[in-house]
Amino acid sequence: MSLKENIEMVKEELNSEEKFFESAVKTERFVKKYRDLLIGSVVAIVVVITALAVYDSSKESNIVEANKAFAILQAEANNTAAAQTLKELSPDLFDVWELSNAITSGDADVMKRLSSSKAVAVADLATYELAALSDDVKGLDEYAYGQTAIYRDLALVESAVLLMEADDLDAAHQKLKMLTPESALHKVAQILLHYGAK
Repeated sequence: MSLKENIEMVKEELNSEEKFFESAVKTERFVKKYRDLLIGSVVAIVVVITALAVYDSSKESNIVEANKAFAILQAEANNTAAAQTLKELSPDLFDVWELSNAITSGDADVMKRLSSSKAVAVADLATYELAALSDDVKGLDEYAYGQTAIYRDLALVESAVLLMEADDLDAAHQKLKMLTPESALHKVAQILLHYGAK
């Protein structure tokens, strides 16, 4: 290599080092200028991650404790401490347990209260069971015509059977004809239409 090429190479290295130091100085100025903001951001991120981890851990612990209380209640239905724990930790699961007991014992008062439960499925089933328990055609019809009726078809069939028992065959047939061919109870409705006439 010639002297001229060596000088050019040294100049290029100095230029690259100069650029490196210049960027380092800019970075240092940026860090000094926004140091508090950067530290605050890092602290905020750490706090949020820690809070989420604690929340998830607490939620998981509540689920485990609620399941333990539910298991105790299944074995000992009169355990008030387990019932209170379940009610506090998982109100929806407590409503399911209460509904199960109300259906088993035929407790209309509990079903009436649970028909306004925040757990949609519990409220729906409680409304249906209450109407079916009281052999109430009007209640079954109101339930069946509701938008969220899970047991709509069953309520229609039960209502039709009650109407047949009351010798109101025309109304019963109208209800049975409301069941679509896709319904699991369509064949039952067809049998009742055919054989249910007196």
